[in-house]
Amino acid sequence: MFCERSVSNSVLDRIVAAHRAAAAQDTRTLDELERAALAGRPVRPFRAALAAPGIGVIAEVKRRSPSKGDLAPDLVPAVLAKAYADGGGDCLSVLTDVAFFGGSVEDLAEASAACDLPVLRKDFTVAEADVYDARAMGADAVLLIVSALSQAELSAFRQLANDLDMAALIEVHDEDELQRALDVDAKLVGVNQRDLRTFEVERDRAERLAEAMPPGVVKVAESGIREAADVTRLAACGYDAILVGETLVTSPDPAAAVRMLKRAAT
Repeated sequence: MFCERSVSNSVLDRIVAAHRAAAAQDTRTLDELERAALAGRPVRPFRAALAAPGIGVIAEVKRRSPSKGDLAPDLVPAVLAKAYADGGGDCLSVLTDVAFFGGSVEDLAEASAACDLPVLRKDFTVAEADVYDARAMGADAVLLIVSALSQAELSAFRQLANDLDMAALIEVHDEDELQRALDVDAKLVGVNQRDLRTFEVERDRAERLAEAMPPGVVKVAESGIREAADVTRLAACGYDAILVGETLVTSPDPAAAVRMLKRAAT
């Protein structure tokens, strides 16, 4: 069993199962993976970029989603990354899942090379190889989804990311998952307002979990963030940053959309 909760035939379960099947076919050695990872460019400070005063914006490069279908299938990662940087974005998030989100390793490499913003590899990390690969392709942070991992995996992958000087954004959906994240000494926690099993957005989820986070944890709110009022509400709850995808990739002026989000919290 891949996680410490009951398994249902949800979209999340199918995605994670596909990634675990691919990981099981990977014949590369850990020595190979480590050499490739350490040959990459120096890591940019992802967590520190979000801990600065004001609310940080993690702007996402996202072509499609399982719930909404195509969002921006023809986007050019370099162009979008530059627009996000011009708008005052603090970090990038780039989808690299091919089958379900239409992303790719090339999308991340192109976006990373186009600007100086730290980059999160937005994908379903299920093996050590995924962490090494993230570093090799130019990412500065990896996503660890608590509901998709055992506690042993969560701890091991967070430690490996730390050993590679990368940040680990640990994503939670409820109080139990938050405690699991804190138990592995999470320093960067994302609260996804979208339930990845139903894809429904529950906006009071972020408010509820913010109160349970101890000092020193950089708090990131994810999903369902569309307008200035959403940002104002989340900033008032104590969030340090927001991760925004659909609103930005579907905007006719992504740079202006990022500026709007940044201004909303001032």
